[in-house]
Amino acid sequence: MNQQLAGTVVLAVALLLILGGVFAWRARLRRDSGLTAPLGVPEHAEVQARYETLYVATTKHDHSLERLAVRPLVYRARGELTITDRGAALSLDGSPTVFLASSRLIGADRATVTIDRVVEPGGLIRLVWRTDEGTVVDSYLRITGDIGNTDASGAALTDLQRLISSQRPDAASETGESA
Repeated sequence: MNQQLAGTVVLAVALLLILGGVFAWRARLRRDSGLTAPLGVPEHAEVQARYETLYVATTKHDHSLERLAVRPLVYRARGELTITDRGAALSLDGSPTVFLASSRLIGADRATVTIDRVVEPGGLIRLVWRTDEGTVVDSYLRITGDIGNTDASGAALTDLQRLISSQRPDAASETGESA
């Protein structure tokens, strides 16, 4: 009987932890329900590069451990980052395409840690941008493919920085990245 009681207590605690997590996530979704990302790629955008990517998370700007549930960037997903002459498109599996026009982009640099993910130094790309509501956020991407013998992550970062600097020459200094 003692083992059954211990098992029941452990099961009850586990159930409470799971329920607490579910209620906390639903509260986060309600809190962030007003935050949205822009959808749809402009009709005549010219594709300059494509990168296989893992979307990791979106957080408050400069608070890499405070996740935001910006729709449709709520859940981690595989997808593709497409650099166009007008901005960056993020096509994630199971979600509509998010298009970040170059005028929304503030900066791009390397990162090592964000909520739920720690990688080798500089293994993530941090993309700083404005939501539809004007909130500045950081989205973290992990480029998963290589282009021939070159580093795809470095190429994607260079393309993003070039896109940002073509819109606002002073943007590169805002996030502290080096070219």
